[in-house]
Amino acid sequence: MSDSVWYLLSGLLLITMVVAGATLARLLVSSATIYLCVGYVLGPGGLNLIVPDPLHHADVIGRVAEVALLISLFTVGLRMGVPILDRRWMVPLRLAFVSMAITVGLIAALGMWGLGLPLGAAVLLGGILAPTDPVLASGVQTERGTDPDQLRFSLAGEGALNDGTAFPFVTLGLALLARHDGASFSLWRWLALDLIWASVGGVLVGAGLGALIGRLVVYLRTRHSQAVGLDEFLSLGVIAVAYGAAQLCHASGFLAVFAAGLAFQRVEDKPRAGTVSLGAAPGAEGHAYGVRATHSHHASAVMTGAVRAFNAQLERLAELTLVSLVGALLPYAMAWSALWWFIPVMFVLVRPAAVMAGTLGVASAGRARAMVSWLGIRGIGSVFYLMFAIRHGVSEPMAKQLITLTLAMVSASIFAHGMSIRPLMKWYGRRPVSLEG
Repeated sequence: MSDSVWYLLSGLLLITMVVAGATLARLLVSSATIYLCVGYVLGPGGLNLIVPDPLHHADVIGRVAEVALLISLFTVGLRMGVPILDRRWMVPLRLAFVSMAITVGLIAALGMWGLGLPLGAAVLLGGILAPTDPVLASGVQTERGTDPDQLRFSLAGEGALNDGTAFPFVTLGLALLARHDGASFSLWRWLALDLIWASVGGVLVGAGLGALIGRLVVYLRTRHSQAVGLDEFLSLGVIAVAYGAAQLCHASGFLAVFAAGLAFQRVEDKPRAGTVSLGAAPGAEGHAYGVRATHSHHASAVMTGAVRAFNAQLERLAELTLVSLVGALLPYAMAWSALWWFIPVMFVLVRPAAVMAGTLGVASAGRARAMVSWLGIRGIGSVFYLMFAIRHGVSEPMAKQLITLTLAMVSASIFAHGMSIRPLMKWYGRRPVSLEG
Protein backbone atom coordinates (compact mmCIF):
# COMPACT_ATOMS: atom_id res chain seq x y z
CA MET A 1 0.00 0.00 0.00
CA SER A 2 1.37 3.40 -0.97
CA ASP A 3 1.84 6.15 1.58
CA SER A 4 -0.85 8.23 -0.11
CA VAL A 5 -3.47 5.49 0.21
CA TRP A 6 -2.45 4.90 3.85
CA TYR A 7 -2.88 8.57 4.74
CA LEU A 8 -6.20 8.70 2.89
CA LEU A 9 -7.65 5.67 4.67
CA SER A 10 -6.39 6.78 8.08
CA GLY A 11 -7.89 10.24 7.60
CA LEU A 12 -11.22 8.86 6.42
CA LEU A 13 -11.41 6.53 9.41
CA LEU A 14 -10.71 9.34 11.90
CA ILE A 15 -13.20 11.72 10.28
CA THR A 16 -15.85 8.98 10.11
CA MET A 17 -15.49 8.36 13.86
CA VAL A 18 -16.08 12.08 14.47
CA VAL A 19 -19.00 12.47 12.09
CA ALA A 20 -20.71 9.21 13.03
CA GLY A 21 -19.77 9.29 16.71
CA ALA A 22 -23.24 10.18 17.99
CA THR A 23 -24.88 7.49 15.86
CA LEU A 24 -22.40 4.83 16.93
CA ALA A 25 -22.93 5.75 20.58
CA ARG A 26 -26.59 4.73 20.25
CA LEU A 27 -25.73 1.25 18.99
CA LEU A 28 -25.60 -1.73 21.32
CA VAL A 29 -21.93 -2.26 20.52
CA SER A 30 -18.84 -0.54 21.83
CA SER A 31 -16.52 1.51 19.66
CA ALA A 32 -13.87 -1.20 20.13
CA THR A 33 -16.13 -3.72 18.37
CA ILE A 34 -16.32 -1.43 15.34
CA TYR A 35 -12.55 -0.84 15.35
CA LEU A 36 -11.97 -4.59 15.43
CA CYS A 37 -14.13 -5.11 12.34
CA VAL A 38 -12.46 -2.22 10.51
CA GLY A 39 -9.04 -3.67 11.27
CA TYR A 40 -10.06 -7.08 9.97
CA VAL A 41 -11.34 -5.57 6.71
CA LEU A 42 -8.09 -3.62 6.23
CA GLY A 43 -5.91 -6.63 7.08
CA PRO A 44 -5.05 -9.88 5.29
CA GLY A 45 -8.56 -11.17 5.88
CA GLY A 46 -10.03 -8.38 3.75
CA LEU A 47 -8.36 -5.74 1.59
CA ASN A 48 -4.83 -6.81 2.58
CA LEU A 49 -3.79 -3.18 3.10
CA ILE A 50 -2.23 -3.90 6.50
CA VAL A 51 -0.04 -6.99 6.87
CA PRO A 52 1.18 -7.01 10.51
CA ASP A 53 2.74 -10.49 10.71
CA PRO A 54 3.21 -10.99 14.48
CA LEU A 55 6.20 -13.30 14.02
CA HIS A 56 8.10 -10.77 11.92
CA HIS A 57 6.79 -7.50 13.36
CA ALA A 58 6.56 -8.39 17.04
CA ASP A 59 8.90 -5.56 18.02
CA VAL A 60 6.90 -2.84 16.25
CA ILE A 61 3.52 -4.18 17.39
CA GLY A 62 4.85 -4.57 20.94
CA ARG A 63 6.13 -0.98 21.02
CA VAL A 64 2.81 0.37 19.77
CA ALA A 65 0.94 -1.67 22.41
CA GLU A 66 3.40 -0.48 25.06
CA VAL A 67 2.82 3.20 24.26
CA ALA A 68 -0.95 2.72 24.16
CA LEU A 69 -0.86 0.94 27.51
CA LEU A 70 1.21 3.71 29.12
CA ILE A 71 -1.19 6.39 27.90
CA SER A 72 -4.14 4.40 29.20
CA LEU A 73 -2.63 3.72 32.62
CA PHE A 74 -1.73 7.35 33.19
CA THR A 75 -5.20 8.45 32.09
CA VAL A 76 -6.90 6.03 34.48
CA GLY A 77 -4.68 7.27 37.29
CA LEU A 78 -5.70 10.86 36.55
CA ARG A 79 -9.38 9.89 36.77
CA MET A 80 -9.26 8.17 40.14
CA GLY A 81 -9.75 10.82 42.81
CA VAL A 82 -9.81 8.50 45.82
CA PRO A 83 -6.74 8.98 48.09
CA ILE A 84 -4.11 6.27 47.66
CA LEU A 85 -4.40 5.05 51.28
CA ASP A 86 -8.22 5.01 51.29
CA ARG A 87 -9.79 1.68 52.31
CA ARG A 88 -11.83 1.64 49.09
CA TRP A 89 -8.66 0.53 47.32
CA MET A 90 -8.86 -2.84 49.06
CA VAL A 91 -11.24 -4.35 46.50
CA PRO A 92 -9.27 -3.39 43.35
CA LEU A 93 -6.04 -4.44 45.13
CA ARG A 94 -7.48 -7.85 45.92
CA LEU A 95 -8.74 -8.22 42.38
CA ALA A 96 -5.40 -7.16 40.91
CA PHE A 97 -3.20 -9.33 43.13
CA VAL A 98 -5.19 -12.24 44.58
CA SER A 99 -7.66 -12.77 41.74
CA MET A 100 -4.85 -12.19 39.23
CA ALA A 101 -2.70 -14.96 40.76
CA ILE A 102 -5.68 -17.32 40.89
CA THR A 103 -6.51 -16.55 37.25
CA VAL A 104 -2.96 -17.33 36.17
CA GLY A 105 -3.07 -20.62 38.08
CA LEU A 106 -6.40 -21.66 36.56
CA ILE A 107 -5.30 -20.76 33.03
CA ALA A 108 -2.04 -22.63 33.55
CA ALA A 109 -4.00 -25.70 34.64
CA LEU A 110 -6.19 -25.46 31.54
CA GLY A 111 -3.11 -25.02 29.39
CA MET A 112 -1.36 -28.09 30.77
CA TRP A 113 -4.24 -30.55 31.07
CA GLY A 114 -6.59 -29.21 28.42
CA LEU A 115 -4.26 -27.88 25.72
CA GLY A 116 -1.23 -30.06 26.31
CA LEU A 117 1.18 -27.17 26.90
CA PRO A 118 4.36 -27.58 28.95
CA LEU A 119 4.41 -25.91 32.39
CA GLY A 120 6.38 -22.84 31.27
CA ALA A 121 4.12 -22.18 28.28
CA ALA A 122 0.99 -22.69 30.41
CA VAL A 123 2.18 -20.17 33.03
CA LEU A 124 3.17 -17.79 30.24
CA LEU A 125 -0.32 -18.11 28.72
CA GLY A 126 -1.79 -17.31 32.13
CA GLY A 127 0.32 -14.16 32.43
CA ILE A 128 -0.70 -13.05 28.95
CA LEU A 129 -4.44 -13.60 29.35
CA ALA A 130 -4.97 -12.75 33.02
CA PRO A 131 -4.82 -8.91 32.93
CA THR A 132 -8.05 -7.05 32.30
CA ASP A 133 -8.21 -3.83 30.31
CA PRO A 134 -8.99 -0.37 31.77
CA VAL A 135 -9.53 1.19 28.32
CA LEU A 136 -11.84 -1.04 26.32
CA ALA A 137 -14.42 -1.03 29.11
CA SER A 138 -15.48 2.50 28.21
CA GLY A 139 -18.94 1.83 29.58
CA VAL A 140 -17.61 1.20 33.08
CA GLN A 141 -14.82 3.78 33.30
CA THR A 142 -14.76 5.61 36.60
CA GLU A 143 -15.02 9.37 36.72
CA ARG A 144 -12.90 11.65 38.83
CA GLY A 145 -14.36 12.36 42.25
CA THR A 146 -13.87 11.57 45.91
CA ASP A 147 -16.97 9.35 46.02
CA PRO A 148 -17.05 7.31 42.79
CA ASP A 149 -19.33 4.39 42.06
CA GLN A 150 -17.57 1.46 43.74
CA LEU A 151 -18.20 -1.03 40.91
CA ARG A 152 -16.69 1.28 38.28
CA PHE A 153 -13.87 2.23 40.62
CA SER A 154 -13.01 -1.40 41.37
CA LEU A 155 -12.99 -2.48 37.73
CA ALA A 156 -10.93 0.52 36.63
CA GLY A 157 -8.47 0.06 39.48
CA GLU A 158 -8.12 -3.65 38.80
CA GLY A 159 -7.54 -3.06 35.09
CA ALA A 160 -4.84 -0.49 35.75
CA LEU A 161 -3.06 -2.44 38.47
CA ASN A 162 -3.04 -5.89 36.94
CA ASP A 163 -1.32 -4.75 33.77
CA GLY A 164 1.66 -4.38 36.07
CA THR A 165 1.06 -7.38 38.33
CA ALA A 166 0.87 -9.70 35.30
CA PHE A 167 4.50 -9.05 34.36
CA PRO A 168 6.07 -11.31 37.03
CA PHE A 169 4.02 -14.26 35.78
CA VAL A 170 5.08 -13.60 32.19
CA THR A 171 8.74 -13.59 33.26
CA LEU A 172 8.13 -16.73 35.34
CA GLY A 173 6.70 -18.54 32.32
CA LEU A 174 9.63 -17.47 30.15
CA ALA A 175 12.09 -18.52 32.86
CA LEU A 176 10.47 -21.95 33.19
CA LEU A 177 10.67 -22.40 29.43
CA ALA A 178 14.33 -21.42 29.48
CA ARG A 179 14.95 -23.85 32.35
CA HIS A 180 13.35 -26.57 30.28
CA ASP A 181 16.00 -25.81 27.66
CA GLY A 182 18.79 -26.05 30.24
CA ALA A 183 19.04 -22.47 31.57
CA SER A 184 19.22 -21.81 35.32
CA PHE A 185 16.32 -20.34 37.30
CA SER A 186 16.16 -18.95 40.85
CA LEU A 187 12.74 -18.92 42.48
CA TRP A 188 13.96 -16.66 45.29
CA ARG A 189 15.31 -14.11 42.82
CA TRP A 190 12.00 -14.14 40.97
CA LEU A 191 10.06 -13.64 44.20
CA ALA A 192 12.31 -10.86 45.51
CA LEU A 193 12.93 -8.89 42.30
CA ASP A 194 10.28 -9.71 39.70
CA LEU A 195 7.35 -10.00 42.09
CA ILE A 196 7.90 -7.97 45.27
CA TRP A 197 10.36 -5.26 44.24
CA ALA A 198 8.81 -4.75 40.80
CA SER A 199 5.41 -4.05 42.35
CA VAL A 200 6.46 -2.03 45.40
CA GLY A 201 9.27 -0.21 43.62
CA GLY A 202 7.06 0.70 40.66
CA VAL A 203 4.44 2.30 42.89
CA LEU A 204 7.02 4.18 44.96
CA VAL A 205 8.95 5.50 41.95
CA GLY A 206 5.82 6.54 40.06
CA ALA A 207 4.06 8.16 43.01
CA GLY A 208 7.19 10.05 44.02
CA LEU A 209 7.88 11.40 40.54
CA GLY A 210 4.23 12.25 39.84
CA ALA A 211 3.94 14.26 43.05
CA LEU A 212 7.36 15.90 42.63
CA ILE A 213 6.78 17.04 39.04
CA GLY A 214 3.25 18.22 39.78
CA ARG A 215 4.34 20.28 42.78
CA LEU A 216 7.29 21.74 40.88
CA VAL A 217 5.10 22.93 38.00
CA VAL A 218 2.48 24.39 40.36
CA TYR A 219 5.21 26.19 42.31
CA LEU A 220 6.77 27.65 39.17
CA ARG A 221 3.40 28.78 37.87
CA THR A 222 2.09 30.35 41.05
CA ARG A 223 5.32 31.88 42.38
CA HIS A 224 7.19 32.81 39.21
CA SER A 225 4.58 32.66 36.39
CA GLN A 226 6.84 30.15 34.64
CA ALA A 227 6.16 26.74 33.00
CA VAL A 228 2.77 27.94 31.77
CA GLY A 229 1.20 26.14 28.83
CA LEU A 230 2.45 23.11 26.89
CA ASP A 231 0.36 20.85 29.12
CA GLU A 232 0.55 18.20 26.40
CA PHE A 233 4.34 18.08 26.76
CA LEU A 234 3.93 17.89 30.52
CA SER A 235 1.60 14.91 30.20
CA LEU A 236 3.90 12.94 27.92
CA GLY A 237 6.91 13.96 29.97
CA VAL A 238 5.52 12.60 33.23
CA ILE A 239 4.65 9.30 31.53
CA ALA A 240 8.10 8.94 29.99
CA VAL A 241 10.02 9.93 33.13
CA ALA A 242 8.03 7.61 35.41
CA TYR A 243 8.31 4.68 33.02
CA GLY A 244 11.99 5.19 32.25
CA ALA A 245 13.00 5.70 35.89
CA ALA A 246 11.10 2.60 37.02
CA GLN A 247 12.63 0.47 34.27
CA LEU A 248 16.13 1.66 35.21
CA CYS A 249 15.38 0.61 38.80
CA HIS A 250 14.15 -2.81 37.57
CA ALA A 251 10.68 -1.97 38.88
CA SER A 252 7.33 -2.16 37.09
CA GLY A 253 7.06 0.71 34.64
CA PHE A 254 3.34 0.12 34.20
CA LEU A 255 2.61 0.41 37.91
CA ALA A 256 4.90 3.47 38.04
CA VAL A 257 2.94 5.29 35.32
CA PHE A 258 -0.38 4.48 36.97
CA ALA A 259 0.92 5.64 40.36
CA ALA A 260 2.32 8.79 38.74
CA GLY A 261 -1.16 9.62 37.44
CA LEU A 262 -2.68 9.04 40.87
CA ALA A 263 -0.12 11.26 42.60
CA PHE A 264 -0.08 13.94 39.91
CA GLN A 265 -3.83 14.59 40.10
CA ARG A 266 -3.70 14.86 43.90
CA VAL A 267 -1.22 17.76 43.96
CA GLU A 268 -2.89 20.47 46.00
CA ASP A 269 -2.84 24.23 45.57
CA LYS A 270 -0.99 26.27 48.18
CA PRO A 271 -2.73 29.68 48.14
CA ARG A 272 -0.48 32.63 48.70
CA ALA A 273 -1.13 34.80 51.74
CA GLY A 274 -3.47 37.68 51.03
CA THR A 275 -4.98 36.14 47.87
CA VAL A 276 -8.56 35.05 47.27
CA SER A 277 -10.20 32.65 44.88
CA LEU A 278 -11.21 33.93 41.45
CA GLY A 279 -14.76 32.86 42.07
CA ALA A 280 -17.02 30.17 43.41
CA ALA A 281 -17.56 28.55 40.01
CA PRO A 282 -15.71 25.22 39.57
CA GLY A 283 -12.42 25.85 37.81
CA ALA A 284 -13.02 29.60 37.90
CA GLU A 285 -14.62 29.70 34.46
CA GLY A 286 -14.73 33.02 32.71
CA HIS A 287 -11.08 33.88 33.30
CA ALA A 288 -8.31 33.43 30.75
CA TYR A 289 -6.17 30.30 30.89
CA GLY A 290 -3.06 32.24 31.83
CA VAL A 291 -4.83 33.86 34.78
CA ARG A 292 -6.20 30.60 36.15
CA ALA A 293 -3.02 28.61 35.47
CA THR A 294 -0.87 30.98 37.55
CA HIS A 295 -3.36 31.70 40.33
CA SER A 296 -2.39 30.03 43.60
CA HIS A 297 -5.98 28.94 44.27
CA HIS A 298 -6.52 27.28 40.88
CA ALA A 299 -3.17 26.33 39.32
CA SER A 300 -3.29 22.67 40.32
CA ALA A 301 -6.87 22.14 39.09
CA VAL A 302 -6.10 23.85 35.78
CA MET A 303 -2.94 21.79 35.30
CA THR A 304 -4.54 18.42 36.03
CA GLY A 305 -7.66 19.30 34.05
CA ALA A 306 -5.64 20.17 30.95
CA VAL A 307 -3.47 17.07 31.23
CA ARG A 308 -6.52 14.86 31.80
CA ALA A 309 -8.34 16.27 28.77
CA PHE A 310 -5.32 15.77 26.52
CA ASN A 311 -4.78 12.21 27.72
CA ALA A 312 -8.44 11.35 27.23
CA GLN A 313 -8.08 12.16 23.53
CA LEU A 314 -4.81 10.23 23.30
CA GLU A 315 -6.51 7.27 24.95
CA ARG A 316 -9.21 7.19 22.27
CA LEU A 317 -6.60 7.30 19.53
CA ALA A 318 -4.65 4.50 21.23
CA GLU A 319 -7.80 2.39 21.48
CA LEU A 320 -8.58 2.87 17.79
CA THR A 321 -5.02 2.01 16.75
CA LEU A 322 -4.57 -1.07 18.90
CA VAL A 323 -7.99 -2.64 18.42
CA SER A 324 -7.80 -2.09 14.66
CA LEU A 325 -4.40 -3.77 14.76
CA VAL A 326 -5.88 -6.73 16.63
CA GLY A 327 -8.49 -7.04 13.89
CA ALA A 328 -5.79 -7.04 11.23
CA LEU A 329 -3.87 -9.71 13.19
CA LEU A 330 -6.82 -12.12 13.39
CA PRO A 331 -6.04 -13.99 10.12
CA TYR A 332 -2.74 -15.08 11.67
CA ALA A 333 -4.60 -17.16 14.26
CA MET A 334 -4.77 -20.89 13.51
CA ALA A 335 -7.90 -22.97 13.31
CA TRP A 336 -7.92 -24.83 16.64
CA SER A 337 -10.84 -26.91 17.86
CA ALA A 338 -9.87 -26.29 21.50
CA LEU A 339 -10.97 -22.65 21.16
CA TRP A 340 -14.60 -23.72 21.23
CA TRP A 341 -14.32 -24.86 24.85
CA PHE A 342 -11.37 -22.75 26.04
CA ILE A 343 -13.01 -19.33 25.49
CA PRO A 344 -16.37 -20.20 27.15
CA VAL A 345 -14.52 -21.71 30.13
CA MET A 346 -12.53 -18.48 30.46
CA PHE A 347 -15.74 -16.46 30.52
CA VAL A 348 -18.02 -18.55 32.71
CA LEU A 349 -15.62 -20.46 34.99
CA VAL A 350 -12.14 -18.94 35.27
CA ARG A 351 -13.04 -15.28 35.74
CA PRO A 352 -15.98 -15.86 38.13
CA ALA A 353 -14.01 -18.38 40.21
CA ALA A 354 -11.03 -16.01 40.50
CA VAL A 355 -13.25 -13.06 41.48
CA MET A 356 -15.19 -15.08 44.03
CA ALA A 357 -12.05 -16.47 45.64
CA GLY A 358 -10.17 -13.16 45.53
CA THR A 359 -12.97 -11.18 47.15
CA LEU A 360 -13.91 -13.56 49.96
CA GLY A 361 -15.04 -11.54 52.94
CA VAL A 362 -16.00 -8.51 50.86
CA ALA A 363 -19.43 -7.18 51.76
CA SER A 364 -21.32 -6.96 48.50
CA ALA A 365 -24.60 -7.80 46.88
CA GLY A 366 -24.64 -10.79 44.54
CA ARG A 367 -25.49 -8.49 41.65
CA ALA A 368 -22.31 -6.44 42.09
CA ARG A 369 -20.14 -9.54 42.38
CA ALA A 370 -21.75 -11.00 39.26
CA MET A 371 -21.03 -7.78 37.34
CA VAL A 372 -17.37 -7.85 38.35
CA SER A 373 -17.17 -11.55 37.44
CA TRP A 374 -18.46 -10.92 33.94
CA LEU A 375 -16.69 -7.67 33.09
CA GLY A 376 -13.15 -9.02 32.88
CA ILE A 377 -12.35 -7.49 29.50
CA ARG A 378 -9.10 -8.52 27.80
CA GLY A 379 -7.27 -6.18 25.45
CA ILE A 380 -4.12 -4.11 25.12
CA GLY A 381 -2.21 -5.68 28.01
CA SER A 382 -2.61 -9.16 26.55
CA VAL A 383 -1.37 -7.98 23.13
CA PHE A 384 1.68 -6.35 24.70
CA TYR A 385 2.65 -9.44 26.72
CA LEU A 386 2.09 -11.69 23.71
CA MET A 387 4.55 -9.62 21.67
CA PHE A 388 6.92 -9.48 24.65
CA ALA A 389 6.96 -13.29 24.76
CA ILE A 390 7.58 -13.58 21.01
CA ARG A 391 10.42 -11.03 21.21
CA HIS A 392 12.03 -13.02 24.03
CA GLY A 393 12.50 -16.17 22.05
CA VAL A 394 9.59 -18.59 22.36
CA SER A 395 9.73 -21.21 19.63
CA GLU A 396 7.76 -20.58 16.45
CA PRO A 397 5.26 -23.46 16.98
CA MET A 398 4.60 -22.25 20.53
CA ALA A 399 4.38 -18.63 19.37
CA LYS A 400 1.67 -19.62 16.89
CA GLN A 401 -0.30 -21.32 19.65
CA LEU A 402 0.00 -18.27 21.91
CA ILE A 403 -0.98 -15.95 19.04
CA THR A 404 -4.09 -18.04 18.33
CA LEU A 405 -5.23 -18.25 21.95
CA THR A 406 -4.55 -14.58 22.70
CA LEU A 407 -6.13 -13.10 19.58
CA ALA A 408 -9.17 -15.38 19.89
CA MET A 409 -9.64 -14.48 23.57
CA VAL A 410 -9.19 -10.74 23.07
CA SER A 411 -11.50 -10.65 20.05
CA ALA A 412 -14.17 -12.75 21.77
CA SER A 413 -13.93 -10.49 24.81
CA ILE A 414 -14.31 -7.34 22.71
CA PHE A 415 -17.42 -8.74 21.01
CA ALA A 416 -19.06 -10.35 24.05
CA HIS A 417 -18.41 -7.50 26.46
CA GLY A 418 -18.91 -4.83 23.80
CA MET A 419 -22.45 -6.04 23.15
CA SER A 420 -23.39 -6.63 26.78
CA ILE A 421 -21.73 -3.81 28.68
CA ARG A 422 -24.22 -1.03 27.91
CA PRO A 423 -27.43 -2.91 28.71
CA LEU A 424 -25.79 -4.38 31.81
CA MET A 425 -24.63 -1.00 33.09
CA LYS A 426 -28.06 0.47 32.34
CA TRP A 427 -29.63 -2.32 34.37
CA TYR A 428 -27.08 -1.86 37.15
CA GLY A 429 -27.62 1.91 37.18
CA ARG A 430 -31.26 1.54 38.15
CA ARG A 431 -30.18 0.33 41.58
CA PRO A 432 -26.42 0.48 42.05
CA VAL A 433 -24.90 -1.63 44.80
CA SER A 434 -21.45 -1.49 46.35
CA LEU A 435 -18.41 -3.61 46.99
CA GLU A 436 -16.76 -2.85 50.32
CA GLY A 437 -13.50 -4.29 51.56
